[in-house]
Amino acid sequence: MANYTAADVKALREATGSGMLDCKKALEESNGDYDKAVEILRIKGAKSVSKRADREATEGLIAVSGNTMVEVNCETDFVAKNDGFKAFAAKIAEAAGTVKANSAEELNAADVEGQTVAEFVEAESAKTGEKLQARRAVTIEGENIATYLHQRSADLPPAVGVMVSYEGSEETAHQVALQIAAMKAEYLTREEVPAEVVEKEREIAEATTREEGKPEAALPKIVEGRLNGFYKGVVLLEQPYLTDNKKTVKQVCEETGTTIKGFERFELGV
Repeated sequence: MANYTAADVKALREATGSGMLDCKKALEESNGDYDKAVEILRIKGAKSVSKRADREATEGLIAVSGNTMVEVNCETDFVAKNDGFKAFAAKIAEAAGTVKANSAEELNAADVEGQTVAEFVEAESAKTGEKLQARRAVTIEGENIATYLHQRSADLPPAVGVMVSYEGSEETAHQVALQIAAMKAEYLTREEVPAEVVEKEREIAEATTREEGKPEAALPKIVEGRLNGFYKGVVLLEQPYLTDNKKTVKQVCEETGTTIKGFERFELGV
């Protein structure tokens, strides 16, 4: 019988983050030698990371640090709502904010506790037994930033994150952040919509109108109407305001002396 106690198992589990059964097996294999058991768990953890490479990590959270927002993923919501995972993600967000990361590459190369984020994630993955991922990061420019993090459920961390760069009313900027979270705007103005996207929408609108058998003479007006409807869906300033749909976001901003300079939106897994 191996020379170890329940207290030894508890201490090993707290130190390594490994499961209770794994800790017992490691202590049995090491004949109760704590340091050797730690080494066994580290080796097994590193090996298991590669086995998890093809598994899906679609849970997790959105976090913000300064002007930078990150998405950090795990496999299950059980891990996502764990305080340890939240603290882990917060460290990644802070590292990303320090270097103002604007891509997955910049995010994973950032320094956290003397190692890269990629190395930090790999080590944590070995502890949790789940595939973890620092998926993406974005940094928004501006002195005034309104941030909104939305939880889909009270027991889960934020699954949607929005940052809005603005000048003017802080309250209006906050409401606009809520608008973006709910209505999923993709562009600030219609001028930002890529020409190829507009052309494709125009083609679809024209084909749909012809399929409905509308008069040829009415075709241009109907197509433009449908294109304007498309803009109202994806362009923030042209969307109906969430709490007063008789006004657009642009009208509300003008009334409150607020200028929206840019925004970023992350949704978990999207």
